[in-house]
Amino acid sequence: MKLHDLKPAEGSHHKSKRLGRGAGSGKGKTSGKGMMGQKSRSGPGPYRTFEGGQNRLVKRMPYKRGFTNIFRVDYEVINVGSLAEWPVEAEVTPESLLEARAIRRKRMPVKVLGDGELSAALTVKAHKFSTSAREKIEAAGGTVVELEWVIERRSRSRGANYGGRNAKKKVQA
Repeated sequence: MKLHDLKPAEGSHHKSKRLGRGAGSGKGKTSGKGMMGQKSRSGPGPYRTFEGGQNRLVKRMPYKRGFTNIFRVDYEVINVGSLAEWPVEAEVTPESLLEARAIRRKRMPVKVLGDGELSAALTVKAHKFSTSAREKIEAAGGTVVELEWVIERRSRSRGANYGGRNAKKKVQA
């Protein structure tokens, strides 16, 4: 085989349509675009979502802007001012706040914010404190105890999921 013997594979090379080259070519005058209308004009056709002038689907749907952070932690919030009614030297915990109906959900971590005033010395146990809340509790003679919050990441499968590298170790344990 020599260089002048090389040819493209059968059927891989197509001749381009020669548009507007006379009536005898079969693609003369209107170049295969028909008579009139939007699709016969020069330039690109209408945009991808065009529905003939009807309000298009992407405009009929409500907007969804931005994104949702799947790692976001929502807190059950309580202000220092609402702790002022608690008895002196009392221990304020997420469980006691739940009993007193100061917070609603026990599965969420508790965050104490610094709105309001506090005069009683309290031991406040919560998962997070704002700087101003911490200062106000300590200024009143109380103590701040930060609890650990462990986020449970469950398997999305229905049963036990022992896949991956350490599968044998997990099954034995």
